[in-house]
Amino acid sequence: MDTLADHWPTTEAEARAVQERLRGRVVTHDDFGTLRRLAAVDAHFGGGDRVTWAAVAEVDPDTLELTRSVLLCAPTRFPYVPGLLSFREVPAMAAALALLPEPPDLVLVDGQGLAHPRRFGLACHLGVVTGLPTIGVAKSRLVGRYEEPGRERGASSPMFHRRELVGVALRTRDGTNPLFVSTGHRVSLATAVDLVLRVTRKWRLPEPIRLADALSRMHG
Repeated sequence: MDTLADHWPTTEAEARAVQERLRGRVVTHDDFGTLRRLAAVDAHFGGGDRVTWAAVAEVDPDTLELTRSVLLCAPTRFPYVPGLLSFREVPAMAAALALLPEPPDLVLVDGQGLAHPRRFGLACHLGVVTGLPTIGVAKSRLVGRYEEPGRERGASSPMFHRRELVGVALRTRDGTNPLFVSTGHRVSLATAVDLVLRVTRKWRLPEPIRLADALSRMHG
């Protein structure tokens, strides 16, 4: 049976062509049902970047308690190129999500969504190839200008790139640096911001992403 990685680009030119082809499939309005299974994905690299460790943390959306987790190791199939990070991480992330007994209702992705030079960051790419609703939650800005939001939790500021609204700088904890939230796939920006704030309770990062990050670092 073919897998996602069997037809994966191997050059920058091929990857950019894929981004151009797939970005038109991104859905930027809410297109999901009741949230019963909320997941987050993260990835780290090992073995001199030869392998990718992808982690999935699935939580109860109300209690944020961990309900399932997956840690998968796969060969890294693409070099590090700014703006093409998804081609390194998506194959392993998609494979890890596929190991869950049921698909999650929504996925938080540690990375950019539409806040990307070609409007096709990691969260968009993962959402389109899996069909799952996704939200990009990044710790640093890739593109876009914004005014610094207020210092209190919940303060936010719109982020624009080439005069287009691409995301929101969101303060998730008093006095900490903002996170950069953007639509991935099948989730509107307003809903993305509300949901990220809802599942970020004690720390700067949303609890599901915090769990996925910790899990992805558990390899030897």
